[in-house]
Amino acid sequence: MEIRPADPTSADARALLALSDAFAAELYPPESYSLESAESLTLPDSYFLGCFQGPKLVGCGAVKVYADDGVYGEMKRIYVLEAYRRRGISRALIAALEAHLLSRGVHIARLETGIEQPEAIGMYEGLGYAQRPKFGGYAGHPLSVFMEKRLS
Repeated sequence: MEIRPADPTSADARALLALSDAFAAELYPPESYSLESAESLTLPDSYFLGCFQGPKLVGCGAVKVYADDGVYGEMKRIYVLEAYRRRGISRALIAALEAHLLSRGVHIARLETGIEQPEAIGMYEGLGYAQRPKFGGYAGHPLSVFMEKRLS
């Protein structure tokens, strides 16, 4: 497996993001999730990574840098194909995204996830993320969980 920058607008990435959208739609009503578009992940404040097994894209993740409440990076679109889960891919993607933030001098990582994803919440907690109040432009939907980690 190789983690490297990828084009979120490529056909393979769009297909993976569509699966991520469908996964969110199975768990939550539309008003409770805010999914970044592939195009928004190409902007200069974003960094998109893919996890490849050979030529096959099996996972992805992104981070966007914000300065609306101090400077922080928000993890976005962490998703791994079901057949490749529980192999450490999400953890590796997050570690690479955190390293990218540190290389840009950003020392806070945040994320928003949902209450119907206890495995994801457990993974984030295991990586040092702690729950916090809502941040940024989020309205604070009751199905959302907000988390933060200080990077060093």
